[in-house]
Amino acid sequence: MASARVALFKSVGALAEALPERFDVSLARRVAASIGKRSASRDNLADNLRHALSVPGASQDGVEPGLLDRFVTRAFEGYGQYWAEGAKLPAIDKREISQRFSVAEGQEHLEAAKQRGRGLVIALPHIGSWEWGGAFMSQLGLAMTCVAEELDPPELFNWFKAKRESIGIHIEPLDEHAGTVLLHTLKEGGVVGLLCDRDIQDNGIEVNFFDERVTIPGGPATLALRTGATLVAAACYSGPGRDHFAVVSRPIEAVRLGRLRDDVTRVTQHVADELEGLIRRAPEQWHVLQARFAP
Repeated sequence: MASARVALFKSVGALAEALPERFDVSLARRVAASIGKRSASRDNLADNLRHALSVPGASQDGVEPGLLDRFVTRAFEGYGQYWAEGAKLPAIDKREISQRFSVAEGQEHLEAAKQRGRGLVIALPHIGSWEWGGAFMSQLGLAMTCVAEELDPPELFNWFKAKRESIGIHIEPLDEHAGTVLLHTLKEGGVVGLLCDRDIQDNGIEVNFFDERVTIPGGPATLALRTGATLVAAACYSGPGRDHFAVVSRPIEAVRLGRLRDDVTRVTQHVADELEGLIRRAPEQWHVLQARFAP
């Protein structure tokens, strides 16, 4: 069964690389939208987007149901596009990636961090296609190291890892060694990218996020505080058309003021604020299918 699963992923991946991009992205969007109509995750996604669409400080009940339903459908379409584009990336020429990706805001912060030479931590939401951003970053001499949940069987994780590394993103398994690897990367002046709008390990820092108390990972803040690395938040958006663009926040101040735990909590709240702003720019591209807020 495990070998069949690996073979299926490899076959789908090879097919995606071979098909014309406009065809497979269009197909993926339609299939995802169809699945989304019956998905058990639809209510979770709807609640997440209800928060993202609401006016700050106002009740989420103010979001018109028809509008919300359209955004949910678009989010499922975007989720399908995310997987299709991610599968296609290893087959796209690096020159084409640089032509189709731009940093609309904040590239100067990336360049300043590179010149500073003390490492860069990028806090990312599940928006658009962060892999496109990672592939572009590697061409700027800022190749990212990221962590990912280990997959079963290990052969599937190794295939996933190899595909990401072929586009310039180094993948570390999310295990007991990950923290040490990330610290070493930053101390060597490298770049760490962390998706942190979900608390996968259920051990995050409590913050205010879309007017609700939730937990998000404290990893970006902890790494920046312990190493002195520059900390920013960024999102990689799909569009216009087949292109992609990124928005990078100003550096988030990460300095020690007291106990490490208190400092991590304070800085993580600033990270949450930046992530919220980035998500509000394109809520239909926020593809978090897990429940993020208390019922």
